[in-house]
Amino acid sequence: MVEAGDGAEEEAEGERAEMLGAAEPALPRNGLLPGKEAANGGGCAARSGGPGGRAAEAEAMLPAGGGRAETRLSRRRLAVLAVFSCYSLVNAFQWIQYSILSNVFVSFYRASFAHVDWLSMVYMVAYVPLILPATWLLDARGLRLTALLGAGLNALGAWLKCASVAPGRYAVTMAAQGVCAVAQVFILGLPSRVAAVWFGPAEVSTACAVAVLGNQLGTAIGFLLPPVLVPNTPDDIDLMAHNISIMFYGTAIVSTLLFLLTGVVFEEKPKYPPSHSQAVLQTVPPEDYSYKQSIINLFKNIPFVLLLISYGIMTGAFYSVSTLLNQMIITHYEGEEVNAGRIGLTLVVAGMVGSIICGLWLDYTKTYKQTTLIVYILSFMGMVVFTFTLDLGYLIVVFVTGGVLGFFMTGYLPLGFEFAVEITYPESEGTSSGLLNASAQIFGIIFTLVQGKLITNYSPRAGNLFLCAWIFVGIILTGN
Repeated sequence: MVEAGDGAEEEAEGERAEMLGAAEPALPRNGLLPGKEAANGGGCAARSGGPGGRAAEAEAMLPAGGGRAETRLSRRRLAVLAVFSCYSLVNAFQWIQYSILSNVFVSFYRASFAHVDWLSMVYMVAYVPLILPATWLLDARGLRLTALLGAGLNALGAWLKCASVAPGRYAVTMAAQGVCAVAQVFILGLPSRVAAVWFGPAEVSTACAVAVLGNQLGTAIGFLLPPVLVPNTPDDIDLMAHNISIMFYGTAIVSTLLFLLTGVVFEEKPKYPPSHSQAVLQTVPPEDYSYKQSIINLFKNIPFVLLLISYGIMTGAFYSVSTLLNQMIITHYEGEEVNAGRIGLTLVVAGMVGSIICGLWLDYTKTYKQTTLIVYILSFMGMVVFTFTLDLGYLIVVFVTGGVLGFFMTGYLPLGFEFAVEITYPESEGTSSGLLNASAQIFGIIFTLVQGKLITNYSPRAGNLFLCAWIFVGIILTGN
């Protein structure tokens, strides 16, 4: 929908935006990766015409006689970012709400821990086969339709869960979670696209980090609220059902409101491009874009393939730890379901802080590879410390080590997006982001299954050591 006042708002910002365009510096000869030839040009920043956006090249590509493209920043961009972050938040909340109460849902649905784990893993399973069609939809049909599908399916899945509030309806709740899992496919690949299409060169990395942060915040709330709303009452199933229904109906109402807001706020693109590089991309005819060729180009890009694997390892490890956190905590601290949620909250909130700091750092330095490698190494160190302090008997220690682990592990997520777009320009942000997320889901499924088995048969330490070994492999791949 077109907002009547949007043009006037953009007029008011015109002078500031023109100053923004005039200030765009030229790209160094070696691009943004010190010591390496950046054959593929810039990333999210590149699409926004910032340092690394090849502003001079972009201007040269504009139609002859057109002069320098007019660029402006729309105030609507903040509303678009806020609405996207909110419905991404609710989707992430729905992902983790079962796992952090795994022992409660085992009692309620009379299912095994493995069955409850699958309520989390269905998000990962759905993503892998659907990401390529979803990415094609984003590139071929645009941002608005993809956003509406994500928000709409998220609301539909939430309402279906309301029909599963009864013992023996595990199949219904699995089907509802499956719908939410499909919604996720239309959400996870959007942060870099939203940032590139709507934000200027000085804001793009921070906007991308904020968009990813919304999903992280949803996971944090998913750790915190469910144990409070649904305490473990195995002797009173009716009370448990009542508490679960409150959680499900509340989620459904919020999801529906966000779907309606998405329809009002989201537009395909701003009236004026936010940067000269975006102006160039908007002049490319749709028939000149080949989705198949884009995929082929990405897999021929060796740095991207290495990042694809290392990003999958790190993010898959985060998914596994998040899914199995309740089981790890109650193994050593019986009856501490609420504190397990608080530890998960600490892990994610610390990661949100890390995401913001990393986004600001990238906007300032553009040192993508160096920052990614350092954060990866610190994540490995955090995982090792968490592993060997989990069973000391002091919950406060677990809170601290979980926070350190989350700061670096979750803070890595937007770095991976930005680094991928940086080394794959001018390929589509949606395609590179989609492949990164597909890799994360595949590793997440494998890690969750193996770590869950190790926790059940041996101990949480055995499962965590398994993750430590893989994260170390990720460090080696990132350093190459």
